[in-house]
Amino acid sequence: MPDRPFREAAARWRRAEELGFAHAWTYDHITFGGIPDGPWYDAVTTLASAAAVTERIRLGTLVATPNFRHPVPFAQEVMSLDDVSEGRFILGYGAGSYGPDAGVLGYGEDGKGWTPQERGARYRESVEILDQLLSAGTEGRTRTTYRGTYYSALDARMEPGCVQRPRVPFGLAATGPLGLRTVVEHAQMWIADDTLAGRDGEITEDVTWAALEKVTKKLDAALEREGRDPATLPRLLLSGRSPLRTMDSKARFDEVSARVESLGFTDFVVHYPRESGTYATPAHVLDEIAPANA
Repeated sequence: MPDRPFREAAARWRRAEELGFAHAWTYDHITFGGIPDGPWYDAVTTLASAAAVTERIRLGTLVATPNFRHPVPFAQEVMSLDDVSEGRFILGYGAGSYGPDAGVLGYGEDGKGWTPQERGARYRESVEILDQLLSAGTEGRTRTTYRGTYYSALDARMEPGCVQRPRVPFGLAATGPLGLRTVVEHAQMWIADDTLAGRDGEITEDVTWAALEKVTKKLDAALEREGRDPATLPRLLLSGRSPLRTMDSKARFDEVSARVESLGFTDFVVHYPRESGTYATPAHVLDEIAPANA
């Protein structure tokens, strides 16, 4: 969480690396509904600072959205993060939600955000333009012109381009048909979270597993329709606010992660323990599940 001054948070990023985790992420929000009160810092600045105090661990947004980011300036920030991290950045990106981030800027007729249809269309278009912008620097191209319904880039200059070629990897979050098609066309990783069932008001553990199984099958079908082997796309699951209670103990983590792996997920993300409130979990569990202590 970007909820502490970096003079305090730096130790957490270093600790994640020392414990042997493959990657570390932060949320990208202006206003976060999960923790509506208290300090909250910017994701891009946080990740640039995290890059400066780590050497190996990959870093990413989980997830950035078009809710408050235009793809042209954001692409330049992404390129810069890839540079300061020396090629360790992963762009986690999703459509965003109807809620705090949209509401704080007064989008939509009710001031709380775009309709689901517009949000999905903006997501797809912003992924397309980000792909073109961040691939600049390859094959001698440094400028991009793109004219869309919602976003445009007119001779946008991206130089020198990403450290990772042809661009930083995209981890794309999606569950619907249009979003999954975007994943198939542009993603190097698919991102999901374990609150899928809760979005329909159902919060039991069995329903959570059923929802995860259903959406992974939808992804497989979308990949197969486009001739892409489902086994070639890494899959990341974020756990934290569902009934799974992943971080209650090491035994519980082992149980949940084994089932997550059986569903085809290659990467599993949990929250750094907080002392109280949302995401509060026993601090010792993080050390117990760490690869360095396996």
